[in-house]
Amino acid sequence: MRIARFTHAGRTGLGAVVDDAVVDLQAGTPSRSPDLLVHLDAGDLGLDRLRQALADAPASARIPLEQVRLEAPIPRPPVVYALALNYAAHQDETGQERPEFLKVFTKSPSCIVGPVDAIEVPRASSMVDYEGELGVVIGRRCRHVPADRALEVVAGYLIVNDVSVRDWQRRSPTMILGKSWDTHGPTGPWLTTADEVADPQDLAIRTTVSGEVLQDGTTADMLWSIAEQIETLSTVTTLEPGTIISTGTPAGVGAARTPPRFLVPGDDVVVEIEGLGRLANPVVAEPEPVPFR
Repeated sequence: MRIARFTHAGRTGLGAVVDDAVVDLQAGTPSRSPDLLVHLDAGDLGLDRLRQALADAPASARIPLEQVRLEAPIPRPPVVYALALNYAAHQDETGQERPEFLKVFTKSPSCIVGPVDAIEVPRASSMVDYEGELGVVIGRRCRHVPADRALEVVAGYLIVNDVSVRDWQRRSPTMILGKSWDTHGPTGPWLTTADEVADPQDLAIRTTVSGEVLQDGTTADMLWSIAEQIETLSTVTTLEPGTIISTGTPAGVGAARTPPRFLVPGDDVVVEIEGLGRLANPVVAEPEPVPFR
């Protein structure tokens, strides 16, 4: 099942993407929450209810995909964890030593935007980079999950662009200041439930900037698998439903190129992952700020 948040006719709702249409899962049941987190909090039962809503939806609930605006599936996740240097080829292109342990940081949930929203180049930096990544969405409240059972707690997968402000990233050992700028977390285009993905460690991933292919890799190149990431994170903390784990990026980032290829207003960034869809985000200059009062 592909679960999307969408806006149509002035209303934001929850739907299932089927072929070239969105099936409104609130059709006939307007009291059903459009907040995907509410359904993830209910565990398997919540997703089963959405599957039943899809099965029961009338033909009138279908809206052509071209008539809706897709939004971030989880606009305010409980937390966003992300991994640095988790692809062998990306680690090699940086010239850094291979880490002996996962390099984990967080992105502020307020950076999350949708699959067609604009990425802003801030006034404070011109070193804005792209990182196409596979995102994992946790579907159960869990702790101390062994790797051999870790995929049981995954609700599904989506695409993440871990947009990074490189000079600010380097200023802070934790990297958070370079990773959490507003609009620097495009996600979507929908949540593909785990049962639809045969092997998340064998998916092609590609990033193009203004038509040029700059990243072209596979999730098989991860140094630490999704299961190992979940095991490690859940050793430290309770993972809540809706938590996003952005699992690292393949080779080809702008900062590693000669000369560097940073994003500029007028660019468009497309991140595609096999079977999961695509993000297509324009790049704009940060608007004038509203004066602080």
